[in-house]
Amino acid sequence: MRGRVPRRLAALAGVTALLSSCGVVGGDDGVVTLDFWCWGDVPSARVEAFNAAHPDIQVRRTDAGGGNDSATKLLTASRAGNAPDVTCVEYQTIPALVVSDVLADIADHVDGLTDEFTDETWQLTSFEGHVYGVPDDVGPMVLLYNRARFEELGLAVPATWEEFAEVAAQARERDPETYVATFSPTEFGNFAGLAQQGGATWWEVENRNWTVGIDDPASVRVAEYWQDLIDRDLVSAEPLLTPEWNNRVNRGEVLTWPAGLWSPSVIYSIAEGQAGDWAIAPLPHWAGESDAVAFQGGSALAVTNDAEDVAAAVEFVSWMETASESTDLQIAGGQYPASLGGQAAAALSEPPALTAGQEDYWDVATSAATNTVPHIQWGPNVTTASDAYGDAFSAALRDGTPLAEALRRTQREVVAEMERVGFHVTTD
Repeated sequence: MRGRVPRRLAALAGVTALLSSCGVVGGDDGVVTLDFWCWGDVPSARVEAFNAAHPDIQVRRTDAGGGNDSATKLLTASRAGNAPDVTCVEYQTIPALVVSDVLADIADHVDGLTDEFTDETWQLTSFEGHVYGVPDDVGPMVLLYNRARFEELGLAVPATWEEFAEVAAQARERDPETYVATFSPTEFGNFAGLAQQGGATWWEVENRNWTVGIDDPASVRVAEYWQDLIDRDLVSAEPLLTPEWNNRVNRGEVLTWPAGLWSPSVIYSIAEGQAGDWAIAPLPHWAGESDAVAFQGGSALAVTNDAEDVAAAVEFVSWMETASESTDLQIAGGQYPASLGGQAAAALSEPPALTAGQEDYWDVATSAATNTVPHIQWGPNVTTASDAYGDAFSAALRDGTPLAEALRRTQREVVAEMERVGFHVTTD
């Protein structure tokens, strides 16, 4: 992605406070020390394994928080020249970090890594010949469903979105307390994935010119589809993972969740007693159209422009994404590796506890991971888009106004901000 806008996007993320210094430390013993920022528990075990196997490169890990918090802190540290050598980054935040001069282009260091990933996965971190990270984990979208309740109600697993609507009506008829699914007004990533599956392209960039199409026809179709289900009271319109929603899941009153492959672990965390009752199926697709799915969630490991020893940083990243010891720890911790080798290893493991007993679990998961929508591009102000989406869709559900209009409102706010900070923007 050529044509960075140095530091401008830091304002978009609401940067607030400077962090302590980071960097490579070369001791008298010649050991290179790398600072690494990453959230969660799984990276700790992987870092420990790397350090044990690499006495000449030692990694110090800091949990800087996940999602937007991590990106905000990273932007702040970069402005002060104190960014870590290596960092976890969510795929959708990469463009913002690139235009802010945070991430290093490591294309010259990773020639041997491209064959470890599908083209679609590798493209999540690559732009116009530049490489700004190596994929770590991915969340191809599937349909997580309560198999026990489906069988109890005599429901067939839908293969298309048209069939999904039919199942939604059947579920309400056969148990008026039950909804086939929830439409949450704040699940920006989920809606984006469904729109991408349907052919939407929300951001594109070529020769420094951005095209924004959040309200393109494919996205409007998805909004109108869910609008129809909401209007007919066939899905519940409410936020996810609230105490009330969790209780309904435990009572068997929410039957599916179209989401990333990480979703079984989330439901298990709130409904452990339903272990073995759930299963995954291919995400429904539009009749007569491609059955490819989008990614929802996932992250990469990126080297920053503050790294003093890029070769050592890339060696660490490469080991984290290709060494079997590392990917085995990912799998044990509930992550789905981005690498083909890691995914092959995952396919030999037991299914997650929530879906225990599903014999074809890994067949479905592998099929989703190898049949993903190509050329997904995120924009330079995804945080703003997510906030605008949540505000607009929440207001639409509250006021009874069309979801399609909420998409148009989101589009306007995203384009206005990009133009305000100096991007050249066209719209679909």
